[in-house]
Amino acid sequence: MATIESNISTASEVFQANREGMLALIERVRGYEERSAATSARSRERFEKRGQLLPRERLSLLLDPGTPFLPICSLAGLGLDNPDLEKSVPGGGVISGIGWVSGVRVMVNASDSGIDAGALQPMGIPKQLRVQELALENKLPYVQLVESAGANLMTYKVEEFVTGGSLFRNLARMSAAGLPVITVTHGSSTAGGAYQTGLSDYIVMVRDRSRAFLAGPPLLKAATGEIATEEELGGAVMHTSISGLGDYLAEDDRDAIRIAREILAHIDWHRDMPPERMCDFKPPRYDAEELLGIMPMDPKRPVDMKEVIARIADDSEFLEFGENYGSATVVGHFKIEGLPVGVVTNNGPIDPAGATKATHFIQACCQSKTPILYLNNTTGYIVGKDYEEAGIIKHGSKMIQAVTNATVPQITIYCGASFGAGNYGMCGRGFHPRFCFSWPNAKTAVMGGEQAARTMAIVTEAAMKRKGEVDQAKLDELERRIIDRFDSQMSVFTTSARVLDDGVIDPRDTRAVLAKVLAICREAELRQPQPMQFSVARP
Repeated sequence: MATIESNISTASEVFQANREGMLALIERVRGYEERSAATSARSRERFEKRGQLLPRERLSLLLDPGTPFLPICSLAGLGLDNPDLEKSVPGGGVISGIGWVSGVRVMVNASDSGIDAGALQPMGIPKQLRVQELALENKLPYVQLVESAGANLMTYKVEEFVTGGSLFRNLARMSAAGLPVITVTHGSSTAGGAYQTGLSDYIVMVRDRSRAFLAGPPLLKAATGEIATEEELGGAVMHTSISGLGDYLAEDDRDAIRIAREILAHIDWHRDMPPERMCDFKPPRYDAEELLGIMPMDPKRPVDMKEVIARIADDSEFLEFGENYGSATVVGHFKIEGLPVGVVTNNGPIDPAGATKATHFIQACCQSKTPILYLNNTTGYIVGKDYEEAGIIKHGSKMIQAVTNATVPQITIYCGASFGAGNYGMCGRGFHPRFCFSWPNAKTAVMGGEQAARTMAIVTEAAMKRKGEVDQAKLDELERRIIDRFDSQMSVFTTSARVLDDGVIDPRDTRAVLAKVLAICREAELRQPQPMQFSVARP
């Protein structure tokens, strides 16, 4: 393979401006994440009085010490619970991610019960559905730390009730697929949420704290007139000794986490897996710190994506495919921590030759079972009379068909612009990439705001001329409103809030994140869980 020779000047004003802009965006992302943790931590006194641990303390005890944890959708719901971003608390009411428990890689979904008693927050359902989808696709055991007040009846929405049923359907699907579902019910698991506990293969309940019932005392009294205490209706002792819902009775949160870890240690999850392959590899020749200054804050400014590859590829080696054909589309092979990957990225719009080359390369990767990485940085498929005559729609469609039907894991990272149909051809979220992350500067939209505004202004001006009157002030106001609308929706603080990616990552962490997800994908390809016709049923 050829070693990429970097042409970046880290001392230049452009590089330094890019770096400062990226650092400011990273700080903003981390600030929102820290706000969620701080808001949850305000409940510490109440939790300690009850003898409980805070949600993040539970998660810390569950995970193997010193092992990496990959958060998923940490900005979910940002600005949707409160339009004032300075007061919004993202996360969707759950803490989710992939980590190691007793030497087993698992998906964890923990109720953030320090915030509104764990009640569902905006985008909480889509976030959990995505987390479950990742567990199913990547054949990961699913661990739940449950303590939730459930749906907020004051803000009830019928669509959340209906779509929320998929959460329970997926629990049954995971169990039937041979993926253990392990639940620690730390507190309330009420009404429909009771099935979050009930649809589990292993259930740990905490004495004097766990509550699982279809109707709590107020609803029971309203519906039937019957009076009963929470403990009588759904306490841990009753469920582990009488109803059979609970399998293990823990004395407190720490004891419950211990039991969950022991369950994972004893299910022999690695029984059919070959010994872990040790790979020799060299780190990139260029510092990951330099990724901060490569991408411009303005997505219209050009950038050579080989500079990004040079800072994530083993030894900065890259075997480019078809370098001189459709050169604005860059494709080729490299390795990350010894794991092969094919990359498709962009140094500009995708032209007919670039689309044709990408289609060929995607199909070749499927032939060799090589995962594909899409580094999004495109304003879309190129337009113009010459390109229409050259068949840009036809060739772009072939590229989209290849992405849609690829038989290998596809991983997408939004590094810069991802506009128009270029988002589709570059395996945007709608095309079901196995994992999908964003850099803080990424922009996603059907087109740039100025382009959209000018397009509508031309159309509106033509309509005015037909009526014999052109109002320039109205045209200027129209352009301003469209630019504002587009600009307000294309940033990661909007897209990630709506679970249109799996999270916003620091560019410096890109290689580490990719190494994790490539290993997860490889393990999933090798693993053969024991599927069943039905999920494991309660006794």
